[in-house]
Amino acid sequence: MNNSMELSDRKFKVVVIGGSAGSFSVVSKILSQLDPGFPVPLVLCLHRLKHVRSGLVEGLNLKSRIPVVEPFDKEKLKPGVAMLAPSNYHLFVEFDSTISLSTEEVYNHSRPAIDFAYSSAAYSFREKTLGIILTGANKDGAKGLKSIKDKKGYTIVQDPTTCDVETMPQSALKLFEPDQVLTPDEIVKVLNSLVD
Repeated sequence: MNNSMELSDRKFKVVVIGGSAGSFSVVSKILSQLDPGFPVPLVLCLHRLKHVRSGLVEGLNLKSRIPVVEPFDKEKLKPGVAMLAPSNYHLFVEFDSTISLSTEEVYNHSRPAIDFAYSSAAYSFREKTLGIILTGANKDGAKGLKSIKDKKGYTIVQDPTTCDVETMPQSALKLFEPDQVLTPDEIVKVLNSLVD
C-alpha cells in the first residue's frame, strides 16, 4: 500500500481487471466502492458463459458507482466507464484508445481470453497500464499480466487466501513477482488513490 503516491503520478490510460470463478462478487465489491469520479477507463475481462448474453452487465450496474457497458467494436475508452468484454468475444485494447472485438479461436479454453486483454493493453500503453488479476479456476491471464509487468506497467494479484478459487492468481505468482498482492479491500484503496 506504500505505492499510492507513485501510482497517482503515473496517469494511467487504462485499468484492466481479469477474473473467472468467484470474480463476479469481487468485481461487484470493487465497483460498489469505487469513487464515482474515477478518472481512468476500466476494462473488465471476465470468463462468462458463451450462450448467456445478458444479465452480467445489469447485475454489475446494480452495484456499481460508475457506468458498466458492453462495448461495440471500435468504441472509444472513456474515463470513469467500465467496459465489460462481451460474451464469446475476445477484447483487445488498441493504440488509439479504442476497443477491438474478435471471434478468433478460443484461447486458454476461453473467449474472452484475459491474456489478450492484458497483452494488448500492455502493448498499447506500456507503463500507463494497470493490470489486476482476481480469483479464477485456470491459468488464463498469467502470461498477459506478466507482459504488463515486462512493459513497465503496474500489476496487482488478488491475495490467493481471499480467493474462491486460487488457480488464476497462483498461476501469475508462479510466473513473476507482481507489484502488489492485495485483498479486495486493498485493491479498492489503490484504485481510489488514482482519483485526484
